[in-house]
Amino acid sequence: MRIAILQGAFFPIPPTLGGAVEKRWFILGQEFSRQGHEVVHISRWMKGLERSEKIDLVLHKRIKGFDTPKSILILKFFDLIYSFRAKKIINDEFDIIISNTFWAPLILSKKLQKKCMVDVARMPKGQMWLYNAVSRLRANSTPVANAIKNESSENRRHNIVLIPNPLPFTVHEKVDFRSKKPVILYVGRIHPEKGLDLLVKAYRKTSQDYRLKIVGAWKIAGGGGGQDYFDKLRELAGDSPVDFIDPIYDINKLNEYYKEAALFVYPSVSEQGETFGLAPLEAMAWGCVPVVSNLSCFQDFIKDRINGQIFDHRSEHAIDELASCLVELQEDKGLQFRLGNQALLVRESHSTQRIANLFLEEFSQMIKLNEDAS
Repeated sequence: MRIAILQGAFFPIPPTLGGAVEKRWFILGQEFSRQGHEVVHISRWMKGLERSEKIDLVLHKRIKGFDTPKSILILKFFDLIYSFRAKKIINDEFDIIISNTFWAPLILSKKLQKKCMVDVARMPKGQMWLYNAVSRLRANSTPVANAIKNESSENRRHNIVLIPNPLPFTVHEKVDFRSKKPVILYVGRIHPEKGLDLLVKAYRKTSQDYRLKIVGAWKIAGGGGGQDYFDKLRELAGDSPVDFIDPIYDINKLNEYYKEAALFVYPSVSEQGETFGLAPLEAMAWGCVPVVSNLSCFQDFIKDRINGQIFDHRSEHAIDELASCLVELQEDKGLQFRLGNQALLVRESHSTQRIANLFLEEFSQMIKLNEDAS
């Protein structure tokens, strides 16, 4: 197959500025190429990157993009400009086009639309009807798939496919749970929708024998909540042992944080924005016990008291519930080790190779349908 992966306008590939979507497609593209397919990865050009280069077997084509703006209207306008630039690279010779932009599936030729899979990486907001001409709408979790179905006519629902996100790395190293450090870790955007004020308040209700480390971007350009929110969190933390750490985009360095931490907390309160939760999955692959909010997207791979813990972020006692989870896991080492061992199973269920194969099977079906229709 000849596969084009079209990334969005705001983050580069390789994912040197982060971005869960960018991380997963970078590694999936490499896996597709390892299995003998020709892959062209189109992404944002930035200073220090080549306009065109091969990384492993993947050909990377880069075009001018933009920094993330505050305004959603400006963001969509930038996306449109970027999509027209990308369209010049995508031609009829491709068998499959994977789109991560809003506009590209709408401006592609009819022939290319029939080869297009739209990666629905966020909860849809009424726009799915725009993509009736594309071959597939890919959801990364059950709630996203259900939301797409609710926005789609009955005769188009067969185009919806659920394929979970892969781990963006492969790890075979054994985990020694007794060498884990007393660290509670969060990795992700430092933004109000991530519920970090809940986390800091809950942490302050614990003994604080464990150190809390919050890793991520707070600046708006990096997807964060900005200076005011960052200052609010630091004020809430006070003199507690809380470390605010700049975002880490090197996956090997990030894995060192996962490797040492005993617990991983992802307290997102984003009812419509959260679709999967790659960071908890990454942490689980290193034996961190995930503690997450009660968003349905997490429940595809986190089962309460089986391989993690879930607290009700909607409750008026959410802070106390989260604090109770943290205290129990700190005090009950047997429970911590049992949940951590079960968490490790995501190494197989969400391995890059397994998820890549699910995509390739779907691509083959798309090609066959196009051949039958021609």
